[in-house]
Amino acid sequence: MTEPLLFLEELPDEVTATIEARERALAALGSASGGLEFVVQRLQRWVPGSTVRVAFLGGDTELHQDIAEVAGSIGERCNLVLDFGFDAETGSYRTWSADDEEHRAEIRVSFDQGGFFSLVGTDSIAEDVGPPTGAVGGRPGQRSLNLGGFHIQRPASWMGTVLHEFLHALSFHHEHANFRGPCQLAFRWEDDVGYIPTKDSRGVFVQDSIGRRPGIYTYLSGAPNFWSRGKVDHNLKEVRGPGIEVSAFDRASVMLYRFPALFYRTPNSDCAPRGDGQSLSEGDTSGLENLYPSDSEAVAHVEEEKRGLLEELVSRDSDSEEGLESAGPPAARLTEALAPSVDSLKRQLGKK
Repeated sequence: MTEPLLFLEELPDEVTATIEARERALAALGSASGGLEFVVQRLQRWVPGSTVRVAFLGGDTELHQDIAEVAGSIGERCNLVLDFGFDAETGSYRTWSADDEEHRAEIRVSFDQGGFFSLVGTDSIAEDVGPPTGAVGGRPGQRSLNLGGFHIQRPASWMGTVLHEFLHALSFHHEHANFRGPCQLAFRWEDDVGYIPTKDSRGVFVQDSIGRRPGIYTYLSGAPNFWSRGKVDHNLKEVRGPGIEVSAFDRASVMLYRFPALFYRTPNSDCAPRGDGQSLSEGDTSGLENLYPSDSEAVAHVEEEKRGLLEELVSRDSDSEEGLESAGPPAARLTEALAPSVDSLKRQLGKK
């Protein structure tokens, strides 16, 4: 029996490029005093107690309602409100348009792009994410979360997909990228020794004539993903950094992919998921409670951290502007790099 095609979620290349450029710029700017290199991770969490608005582009009311019911369950497990803008009089939900000049919602859902993806956390309102004229990014008229084809036909696992993408939107990363987990060592990155590249009729790399298997790099370079080694590393390698909060590896998490058996070095790998992937695990719930606590002291700490970060960014931005004539291009780049982060933080704290 032929295995179904494995479509992995991915942001458009042009969006990933802007995120990577921002991370490099902020890392360089923070190298002198430390701290700013991890500003992105610190920015991506919403302020606990906030209301995060959701709006839809396309799809009908029934689809909007089903997504709101599934994703809304996330808000029941943490100190964060997901507001879908339900209007009791009309029975409709909040919508947005590509012509919007102001953010109608922090999370802007679409169904018309290929595949499934979401910007991570507050990147959805960061106006340096995505090219200005692109379909996806942090600007008011750009998509931040996509459930491709849901308006035509939902996949059997649609509820798990909704939970997965909305957890990304609340700043969760993939569980296989958890540096406390086994996946980085459990994955078969390279081909079996002597593997002869072999494709089936769909263009998918498969075992060669004597059973040698392609590794992850080779497999994902074929149909339907066509990923480079760099893209594989960006999407599958572990995520580290002082600003990244992780808990113990959770095989039941909806953030853990279901990969083909050839991805793993051994059968029944410790990296392989357990459960049906259609509901939040205890670990997912624990992670939500950790990121968005109800305890007043914990909430105050997050707010204080974000306000302190805002003051730091504003200060550096101001220093840069004052020294533009004498400092030259590096100072100009500093102002350009910090401005979207300053604006994003102001919106977060203003929405609290």
